[in-house]
Amino acid sequence: MPVPEIFASTVGSASSASLKKPSLQHPPLPSGKAAEEAAAALAPRLFAQAPHSDQEGGFPTEEFGWLRETGLLTAALPIELGGSGLGEPAQALSLLRTLRHIGRGNLAVGRVFEGHVNALLLMQRFGRPQQVAHWAEMAQKGHLFGVWNTEAHDGVTLEPLENGRYRLQGSKTFGSGAGHVTRPLLTAKLPDGGWQMLILPATEQTPALDASFWRPLGMRATASFRVDFTGLEVGSDDLLGHPGDYYRQPWFSGGATRFAAVQLGAAEAIFDETRRFLNALGRTDDPYQRQRLGEMALLVESGNHWLQAAATHEARAADTPNPEASVAHANMVRTAIEEICLRVLPLAERCVGARGLLRPEPFERLHRDLTHYLRQPAPDAAQADVGRFALQNPQLAYRLWHE
Repeated sequence: MPVPEIFASTVGSASSASLKKPSLQHPPLPSGKAAEEAAAALAPRLFAQAPHSDQEGGFPTEEFGWLRETGLLTAALPIELGGSGLGEPAQALSLLRTLRHIGRGNLAVGRVFEGHVNALLLMQRFGRPQQVAHWAEMAQKGHLFGVWNTEAHDGVTLEPLENGRYRLQGSKTFGSGAGHVTRPLLTAKLPDGGWQMLILPATEQTPALDASFWRPLGMRATASFRVDFTGLEVGSDDLLGHPGDYYRQPWFSGGATRFAAVQLGAAEAIFDETRRFLNALGRTDDPYQRQRLGEMALLVESGNHWLQAAATHEARAADTPNPEASVAHANMVRTAIEEICLRVLPLAERCVGARGLLRPEPFERLHRDLTHYLRQPAPDAAQADVGRFALQNPQLAYRLWHE
């Protein structure tokens, strides 16, 4: 089935979006491992399609149809609610590898898919049972979820009304998938200063989009517009959790491992394309090319070890929680993978030279997308937090992250 899509005529400066309601349900994947394998099989198809969806203001509509058909859009739901249990701590490695494969196929798809997964995990953690069942049903019917948290200049506020409903005012920026995400998870400021999560039924309460905001270097196909919610209303059943839950640790910072997995997938794609390019030109005997490829292989595989470490830490933390250690470890993972990607990019450039950076070779798009996506918020603060944790804990290095 097609992904919910915005009618082309409605996209513009602060225009309203008309959304098609998804209606089809697809059988769930039987396990987290099956989801990982489905993502690996889909990655080459996503990669081949990526140049066609790489348009400013565009969206990978067809690709999300494929994710829906394979059952990947419901994989993060519990098995009893029609998912694959991919959000369980025991399935952490399969989740990270699934995200890596989607990022390997198309980083723009990976960004929106990671936001969808993030929203499903948040609603499972903080939602009431009836809410979780309802939103799981929405995901099964094909609705695309996302997390929109970045405030615009006017911010988003939530005003209680006398009839038990709430009115939204203000805007978000970087609303990835705007016009296609039909169940966005938002944070909104309450009159007392607290921050409340809500999941907006955007097929009924349709926000206004400003596509002119999105003039990016890369990630063009994510449709990360400015979104204005002014005047929309929600009910109490649309509110998720308690004020402040969105920022509760270790879940707020711990999610960084998921976007890092998507980024690592792009580094793998660059590595694979570099080898293909050099083989096609018969330049595999050059000792300097071999040295660069050797360094790239080391970097990419070290990233996979970081994903393994992140999954191991999450599984252990489920039994013996240590929020500060979990936050610091997640910050190490995102910092390490960022550094890996930043080192892979110039190595690939030197391998392929100016010829390889010409379209239709994929390096130009991969370079733009990964460079843009690596600009996650507060990278220096994340690394400083690791140092703070290490300085405040007396354990020897071999025990610091493993207790």
